[in-house]
Amino acid sequence: MSGTALEVTERRSLWRGARRWFPAVIALGFAAGVWQLIAIHNPLVLPTVSSVFARLAGQPGLFAKDAGATLEEVAVGAAAAFAAAFVIAVAMSELPIVERAMMPLAVALNVTPVVAIAPALTVMLGLSATPRYVVAAIVAFFPFLINALVGLRSVDPAVLELAQSLDASRAEVLWRVRLPSSLPFLFAGARICLPLAVVGAVVAELTTSGPSTGLGYLIESAESTYDLPEIFAAVLVLAVIGVALTVLLILAERTLVARRRGQA
Repeated sequence: MSGTALEVTERRSLWRGARRWFPAVIALGFAAGVWQLIAIHNPLVLPTVSSVFARLAGQPGLFAKDAGATLEEVAVGAAAAFAAAFVIAVAMSELPIVERAMMPLAVALNVTPVVAIAPALTVMLGLSATPRYVVAAIVAFFPFLINALVGLRSVDPAVLELAQSLDASRAEVLWRVRLPSSLPFLFAGARICLPLAVVGAVVAELTTSGPSTGLGYLIESAESTYDLPEIFAAVLVLAVIGVALTVLLILAERTLVARRRGQA
């Protein structure tokens, strides 16, 4: 490819990227402008955008430390939820009696207000980060279970018949047929559940008596002094965490799908 053609291709690629992100940038700019106008005329309701970013820039270590604590709770809770939900989904897909036994319990756990049981978890598990891990896992468990179960059952019946005609064992069918077929559903469930785990971790920090760390604890402390810039700075960090986790999942899904296509 000549230098001129390469330059044209690069410009087209940049233009496509700009067109993709331009609407989001415009929407964010518009939202920030509306926020700033409301904040200027109602300082007791909203802090100005500049004061929020000034608080972030003035105390980066504080927000980084609390964001790290919240991320740890999200990672542990979500990993436990994903592992447990996937194992149970496999058992449900293989043995209908397991689904009939476990699904009512899973539904009951899903509809139980997590705010109501978080204090009880503190009493049961002590003044540690463990109750926060459990709350994050509870919030993320049910949506991932449903997505995993649907994904494992989404295999084309003709493919299953072919595998059975080749005398494939259940483990081979799971590994070579059901799991690859369920990947889009698993990633879709993870994109739903990771932000939910962030919400669960923050709720746990607000309602349990664990370590004095985490963005939820920071928000609660700032609320006691009516420090609006610090509250919204912590909320902004939480939003960035949620977006970053979603983007990482999308990139991982694209990489894995591309690898699967190459192997196929």
